[in-house]
Amino acid sequence: MVAIKNKKTLESYARDLLSQGKYGFALDEVRKVFSSQNWVAIKSALKRLVNKEQIISIHKGYYLIITPQYKSKGILPPSLFLDSFMNELKRPYYLSLLNAAAYHGSSHQQPQEFFVITSFPVLRPMQKKGIKINYICKREIPQKLLDTRKTEAGYLKISNAALTATDLIQYAKRVGGINRVAFVLAELAESIEPSAFDKNLLQYVPVVLGYLLDKVLDNQLLSNALFKALDKNKTALFRIPLKATGSSKGFETDERWKVIINTVIDINE
Repeated sequence: MVAIKNKKTLESYARDLLSQGKYGFALDEVRKVFSSQNWVAIKSALKRLVNKEQIISIHKGYYLIITPQYKSKGILPPSLFLDSFMNELKRPYYLSLLNAAAYHGSSHQQPQEFFVITSFPVLRPMQKKGIKINYICKREIPQKLLDTRKTEAGYLKISNAALTATDLIQYAKRVGGINRVAFVLAELAESIEPSAFDKNLLQYVPVVLGYLLDKVLDNQLLSNALFKALDKNKTALFRIPLKATGSSKGFETDERWKVIINTVIDINE
């Protein structure tokens, strides 16, 4: 095992990081700590720890330290490493879609597939030990619409409830379609305040959200607040299909929201 002058090994280095509440490390850090050591020896030490299932590589040059608690799974939950990992990549980010909905009280949403929204350039998905992280890239990350949650490892950025709702509609295909979005929104709406529809959010809001709140969930408090905010902002509404991937021809259009009703929503399915 690689050691430096004070006899520290790579294994003890990993233990020291855990004692500091750090669950991962970058290869560049290892190079600095063990700068006096042969690079071939360092790589051999890393390989031994991987084989012993004490660490796992989740991205080129980045390793997670597997704690005894998660030894059987062979990987950590993203809540323990996502923030430090994205900081290492120098990427803005937030946990989104069904994962964010779960944090906001949508109790039925506990997916093993995670969706993280970040900036360009495109980041390849990560799939390890039954956990998959998908990255969705946006040109701009709406920092004012993010919540910060405390975790065992520090903090985690997630979309606030209103942004979660808009993202779910925008990326409905990623979570199983607009019907599932409506089902999730039924619970998520309880965490959305009417005041959430401010100028920071309006630029991201699809009018389908208003239609679902109004016509499907009968949530007049939120739907009226959204409609008034759009009107105050002088936002023009254009015809848009309820199901983005469906045909728009031959279907009625909701007069208020200008949504083409090209599918039937049933949240009781």
